[in-house]
Amino acid sequence: MKSGMKWFSLLLAVVVAASGILIVQITSIDYDLDRVEINRVARAIEASWPDALYGRLPESSVSYFFVESGQALHAYRAGQDVLVDVSIDSEIVGTVVVSNEAAERLEAMRSQLIIFFSVLLILIVVCSGLFALYLHRSILHPFHKLESFATRVAQGDLDIPLEMDKENRFGAFSESFDLMREQLALARENERLANISKKELVASLSHDIKTPVASIKAITELHQVKHGATSEMKSIAERAESIDILITNMFTSALEELEQLEVHVGEVTSVDLGEYIRASDYQNRIRPFILPECVIAADNLRLQQVIDNVVGNSYKYADTPIEVSGDFEGPVFVLTVRDFGPGVSSEELPLLREKYYRASNSEGKDGAGLGLYLAHYFLSEMGGSLAVENDDGLVVTLRLKV
Repeated sequence: MKSGMKWFSLLLAVVVAASGILIVQITSIDYDLDRVEINRVARAIEASWPDALYGRLPESSVSYFFVESGQALHAYRAGQDVLVDVSIDSEIVGTVVVSNEAAERLEAMRSQLIIFFSVLLILIVVCSGLFALYLHRSILHPFHKLESFATRVAQGDLDIPLEMDKENRFGAFSESFDLMREQLALARENERLANISKKELVASLSHDIKTPVASIKAITELHQVKHGATSEMKSIAERAESIDILITNMFTSALEELEQLEVHVGEVTSVDLGEYIRASDYQNRIRPFILPECVIAADNLRLQQVIDNVVGNSYKYADTPIEVSGDFEGPVFVLTVRDFGPGVSSEELPLLREKYYRASNSEGKDGAGLGLYLAHYFLSEMGGSLAVENDDGLVVTLRLKV
């Protein structure tokens, strides 16, 4: 940068110096003539008079001509020519005119100036172009590279390093930028590993907790068989079932984020589906139903989880009888699960399938906002879908390929 400014300053100095020299030359044009010689010529004409009238003029080293008296001399005076009168017996009979050649000299100087300034202009354009190229290579191009690099970093692209150039004036600055990129990439990788570690911990704990919960469920069922279904045992069984569903959802969600959640689509009959529905209805709230005979494309385990989540939500938020029905829409089997609770607001309906979202009626109730999210995810992986709507209660519609 400093060397480039030195060259540019040197160019300006040359231009100023050359202009000054030309101005001095113009102002120092020699207008002086040999006036002694001119006076000698005038006296010689007077001595040989009237030879001048016939064109016989004395020889001289000065270029001159003779103008007879009575002829106009305005043009010669305007041209700043030298005029010397010739007198005979005190009467002016003519004038010796000597051209000072100022106009010719000025015209020659003008031509020289045009040539000089043309060359100087070309020199300035070339030097300016070279200086602009220098600025582009040394400043603008590295700056644009830094700008592009900063844009990539802001967009999250931390894999491409910043190229270094020995002639880059932003060398240290560029190196700092690249070090920042490396640190950001390292921080991102550490964050990713930490998230994986947390998800693995959640999955591990969820799996470990399921064993004692299963034991609690088994003990309460055995106690109810031996001593009857008391309200206390029934409450324990309900809580144990809720905890089991919650833990299952957390475990499944953790596996899904770890990309270890698998869905294997096979064949499931409507009889199997009916058994899944009855198995999830541990409080016997589902009214009697009949499903049309068919074979659907589904994963047995994941479909059971879908049914458990949908029925468990009706238990938790509606606490009403539940109606189940099945029908066909072309090559699709449609299972409808309807409760008669208050439902949810129309603004919240589209959000019920979002991960960790809980509706406004969930206050004071256990859950993590994963039930319908996982149900929707499983059905999507099976080639089906899940829809939620309000219709004198909450209606959950499951669509599965036949």
